[in-house]
Amino acid sequence: MDIGSKIKNLRIKNGMTLKELSEKCDLSIGFLSQLERGLTTIAVDSLEKIANIFDVQLTYFFDLPQKKDIKILRSYEKVVLDVDKSGFIHYLLTTNVYDKSFVPRLIEILPHKEDEEITCYNHKGEEFVYVLEGILTLYLHDKKYELYPGDSIHMMSTTPHNWANFTNKKVKILVVHSPNNLT
Repeated sequence: MDIGSKIKNLRIKNGMTLKELSEKCDLSIGFLSQLERGLTTIAVDSLEKIANIFDVQLTYFFDLPQKKDIKILRSYEKVVLDVDKSGFIHYLLTTNVYDKSFVPRLIEILPHKEDEEITCYNHKGEEFVYVLEGILTLYLHDKKYELYPGDSIHMMSTTPHNWANFTNKKVKILVVHSPNNLT
């Protein structure tokens, strides 16, 4: 069952209309309708709002492997966690997120236009970013840095930050974030 179907089931189970859900999560009725029909995708932060409304874990929406005895994840078994409108493709790099204190992810960032405004944000925890491929533009506070393959940063996530790709090639980064925001 896809994410939209799971949201629809929760909404109906809780006797909630699309309008009521829309008002609680600040997403349009049209968007939610398309989501429930599998015609669009949703960003993790918006999905997290919906999870909180229905009092379920974020992982409820994903069909993630749950066997605790599996240790190896083959490259062809990576799970796409999210594809957001900003051109970020998030892959889950572990087989079991439920008992982990952090979750490693591979993120591919598609090229952006340099004139797009980048807004910094912060959140709880800390994160480690390692550039695998391409040139990552990193924003920290009001400063802009370019990170190249092999470069890394380990920072508190409470520091205002954001990433972008202003090249014409894909950027690949390995990200480890703590605490685990998927459980």
